[in-house]
Amino acid sequence: MSNELLEALNIIEQEKNISKETLLEAIENSLVTACKNHFGKSDNVKVEIDPQTCAFQCYQEKTVVETVEDPVEEISLADAHMINGKYQLGDVVRVEVKSKEFGRIATQNAKNVILQKIREEERKVIFDEYNNKEKDVVTGVVQRYIGKNVSINLGKADALLTESEQIKGEVFKPTERIKVYILEVKSTSKGPKILVSRTHPELVKRLFESEVTEVKEGIVEIKSISREAGSRTKIAVWSNDPDVDPVGACVGMNGARVNAIVNELRGEKIDIVTWDENPAILIQNALSPAKVISVIADADEKSAKVVVPDYQLSLAIGKEGQNARLAARLTGFKIDIKSETQARESGDFIDYENDYEDDYEEEYSNEDEYPQKPETEEAYDEVSENEEINDTEVNEEADEYANTDDGDEE
Repeated sequence: MSNELLEALNIIEQEKNISKETLLEAIENSLVTACKNHFGKSDNVKVEIDPQTCAFQCYQEKTVVETVEDPVEEISLADAHMINGKYQLGDVVRVEVKSKEFGRIATQNAKNVILQKIREEERKVIFDEYNNKEKDVVTGVVQRYIGKNVSINLGKADALLTESEQIKGEVFKPTERIKVYILEVKSTSKGPKILVSRTHPELVKRLFESEVTEVKEGIVEIKSISREAGSRTKIAVWSNDPDVDPVGACVGMNGARVNAIVNELRGEKIDIVTWDENPAILIQNALSPAKVISVIADADEKSAKVVVPDYQLSLAIGKEGQNARLAARLTGFKIDIKSETQARESGDFIDYENDYEDDYEEEYSNEDEYPQKPETEEAYDEVSENEEINDTEVNEEADEYANTDDGDEE
């Protein structure tokens, strides 16, 4: 009997991951319960179980008295001497209880106590296992639709993917394997209740951790993430190693790494940008793939004014404002985007290069048209002398020309 019990406990321990000590405790409690059902009370019942061999002994502790009033807790001196002649009045005698003497009801109750304990421990083990995986990604198998919710088997327990946590338009087939993010694990009387999600932004982060070694090891950090499930996700990454390109590490060779995540999310687009401590640079990166002319960020107000080329305005804002909306969530700034023309008209944008060139040209054109006025009298004298010399040279040339003409006429 002891060998069979030991073998049974070992099998349960391996299959259900319930410790042998817990099972032995359940057996002890079941024997105490059986004694209570059989004798009416169990205050003086003791159970001893050898954990190595599973040999157990159940006995009652009875006090030796002359006249027995309560046979459950007392024993006469004569009966005590039959067990051992050394017992005296007032001594406590251990009287063995034969479990075979228990009735059917007592045996059934003992069995129920053991089964109940096993079920409780099994639920506790499953709860602890999945509670440790909370805020993590697991792979599950689609079982069936329950209304608009989806039941997903995670191995040892079933999880519920509610309608609000499903990606719009996503349809699942039975036996299909999908990755889900564990939102919450609750302990209930029927076992752990596990709520999972396919729309949570952390799902993308965990997928990158599992796919990109540098992210898992902490070389590349995902600083921020914003997501509109089923459509587009933006993540900002930073490298703690100057020799590692954070964006390149996440994209992978020929886009292998990011494509694996895109396929798992069924075609959801992912923009990977570089994180920067400077809010202006971060906002510029976050608005990718649109080109930006200038960014004026107010760190205190958490707002920024962005100017983009006229032909890039629609790209910067995105379809239904999606690109600007995701960039705002990614950076934490309220972003006001204007085209170059709009910014010039509102006075929010100054083209410093053109203004500088205009001033430069105006200054030199004025110098050519209006020479600078001499600052000293010596400068005036030099100018006058040069003018007199020029006049003399002109007169001499005129006289020579006149003389030449006279000679020719003669």
